[in-house]
Amino acid sequence: MTGVPKLEWKGITKRFEGARVLDGLDLSVAAGRSLVIVGGSGEGKSVTIKIALGLMRPDAGSVALDGQDLTGLSERSRRKVFSRVGVLFQSAALFDSLRVWENIAFRLINSDGVPRKTAKARAIGALGRVRLGPEVADLYPSELSGGMQKRVGLARAVVADPEILFFDEPTTGLDPITAAAINALIVEQVRHLGCTAVSITHDLASARTIGDEIAMLRSGRIIWRGAPGELDTTDNPYVRQFVSGRAEPVT
Repeated sequence: MTGVPKLEWKGITKRFEGARVLDGLDLSVAAGRSLVIVGGSGEGKSVTIKIALGLMRPDAGSVALDGQDLTGLSERSRRKVFSRVGVLFQSAALFDSLRVWENIAFRLINSDGVPRKTAKARAIGALGRVRLGPEVADLYPSELSGGMQKRVGLARAVVADPEILFFDEPTTGLDPITAAAINALIVEQVRHLGCTAVSITHDLASARTIGDEIAMLRSGRIIWRGAPGELDTTDNPYVRQFVSGRAEPVT
């Protein structure tokens, strides 16, 4: 990788109750690329994302955006930096008491100072980008299916045209057909925006679809990285075990 990465984790270490979850993690993604982090449960995928988002502080190491160290930023500076970021959370994380358009426009109204009328128009536009009609705008999340809620979450993630998109287990809990539709929408939105994307997932079908590159996290470090097609040809025993779904330990 040449030039300054769009996003970079450098020497990240994180412990919980004495147990080391991340152990000197080094990882970077170039501008305009889609990186998917895979790995088993408890390997630190969510912690990696939370540290990048500033939701959790590392014990050691740093995170840089366009070469700027984010670790020591003030809250005000951090808020300004993360206005360039969009997130699709695992459970969509919609506010039950707000209508769909208010969920999508939450950041526009509460952080960016966009007038409600303008924000609603932008929210309806974002709904169209995820194949939902304007009639959905005034519904509440409880009136939507799981797949529709995920689309609304994606609309919220892209409404401000972010430079970086984070996807946290984007297809968890979805049937295969709905999951494939969400994957296709993710690819479409990343290409439309020309943005950088970082995803975490245990779903290899999703990883193969949305990733330009896939990195495997194990024991707190990246042990393999390559193109999706290389998953089937690598000699790395842990990757081969993960791809095949074998339960027996690697020797």
